[in-house]
Amino acid sequence: MLPYIAEFIGTMILILLGDGVVANVTLNKSGMKGAGSIQITFAWGLAVLIPAFIFGAASGAHFNPAITIALAVDGSMAWAMVPGYIVAQFAGAICGGVLVYLLFKDQFDATESPATKLGVFATGPSIPNMGRNILSEAIGTFVLMFSIKGIAQVGGIATGLDKFLVFGIIVSVGMSLGGLTGYAINPARDLGPRIAHSVLPIKGKGDSNWGYAPVVIVGPVIGAIAAVLLYQAIPWA
Repeated sequence: MLPYIAEFIGTMILILLGDGVVANVTLNKSGMKGAGSIQITFAWGLAVLIPAFIFGAASGAHFNPAITIALAVDGSMAWAMVPGYIVAQFAGAICGGVLVYLLFKDQFDATESPATKLGVFATGPSIPNMGRNILSEAIGTFVLMFSIKGIAQVGGIATGLDKFLVFGIIVSVGMSLGGLTGYAINPARDLGPRIAHSVLPIKGKGDSNWGYAPVVIVGPVIGAIAAVLLYQAIPWA
């Protein structure tokens, strides 16, 4: 039971802090409005780092269905645990999105743009192109997953330092590729808050853009699986 609780709470914290910084920087009447993409990118890295420190020992700190599926593919975790992990991740992501709305309701009410409101919860492409958007998400997630696996190649790494390396991976992917699709690289990170956006009574929220959902499902899952398969194929020893 503990791993599922850890994935639920950890993903909720991830979304609370990650979507929270987007609200903080983009919504009208926020004290940090206009701070920009650098703050958002670093804060998303920290949003992964903090729950990873707390729950790394309890669940492995996946907080990402694509990572969970990929680790089952390479035998690092049992397939029987995958459904519970994914349900916990999505439930946590939805709750995190709800918390962001409750905290920033006045700022949401003061913001007129439906696209800005949706952008707090979910990712979207700078130029819509389904094939290229999926490729971007696949490559971003490949880099994330392959780099996480590659941490094992760092000899004598101190306990806990691996979490800082994951922070660096997230920030690097965001700063290099984030302008293409918003770098969801995680189906729960996007679809959980998107579900929250679709059901919450957000003033003037507009459409939730469910037509974009295949990008954040197909891309990350393909990228993560490709990463673990390539990692296994390399003769490290």
